[in-house]
Amino acid sequence: MSLDNRGLAYGDGFFTTMAVRDGQVLWADYHWQRLASHAVALQLDIATPHLVSSLKAYAQQLQQGVMKVIVTRATQSLRGYSFAADAAGNACEIWLKLMPSEGQSATDQSATHKTAGSHDTLDTLLLPNGAPVIQQAPSLAVCLSSQIAVLPPTLAGLKSLNRLDNVLASGELEQIKARSPDAGIGEGLLRDMSGQWVEGVMSNVFYQLSGSHTTSSGQQEDANKDRNYLTDGQWYTPPMTQSGVAGVMRQVLIDSLAETQNRVIMRSLADNDLPQISQMFFCNAVRGVMPVSKLTLLSGQVVEFN
Repeated sequence: MSLDNRGLAYGDGFFTTMAVRDGQVLWADYHWQRLASHAVALQLDIATPHLVSSLKAYAQQLQQGVMKVIVTRATQSLRGYSFAADAAGNACEIWLKLMPSEGQSATDQSATHKTAGSHDTLDTLLLPNGAPVIQQAPSLAVCLSSQIAVLPPTLAGLKSLNRLDNVLASGELEQIKARSPDAGIGEGLLRDMSGQWVEGVMSNVFYQLSGSHTTSSGQQEDANKDRNYLTDGQWYTPPMTQSGVAGVMRQVLIDSLAETQNRVIMRSLADNDLPQISQMFFCNAVRGVMPVSKLTLLSGQVVEFN
């Protein structure tokens, strides 16, 4: 890689990380849409059909694992931040990393379904359209003191290569894990510079507030036997209008629940909301849905979820 590479020098580009199962990219259409929309936002010229065809071929070769696509603006003849006003300024370089894995397929019908209270196996949840989504075992989460940047509208929500705020937040989370290695901490909740809680270190967040459950007390025992985090109760997720990354799995869930009784509501998450949260999960396109059993606030208060 040249030292003139724009991604290395300026973070001039974006990336997307795709889970591959049985030779297929999970949520492929959402990843293709990200490639196209991010290219437009950053003024990059991507031959999307050709790229998609190549990625499908690599997915078949990989079979099981993860593919990471990095797109950077091509080296420019102009010095500094500038890029040419002609087609050369929109040219790009595309990098691909293949990470093989023997992880279980998200569509594998032999996947173990856990019962309520069991934390040692993965569960497969079904979207309203019947598509399966992996649900990880519940884990703990902590509110982090690190903050992410407030961005202009043209950059908010993009998965750009400018991720230093997430890098530092991830370092803080790893230090907390190292101090409590047996605590089962899975993710950290992040604020932006305006003080709103926005997302996880490497995921998006969905939450419910006390009183938003729709299940009656007489039905609670039966509901707990087969609870589906995706359709049980009213979910909220912070908007991505000034900070954060609008993740692929986040959009999958928003779209999937849009035609149900309880469509996802975009709602900011403030400090005074945290003690009122009754359910929470993080999500991303590789790990699926990651339920949270307890959230430790900056004050040290622990909010427990059912």
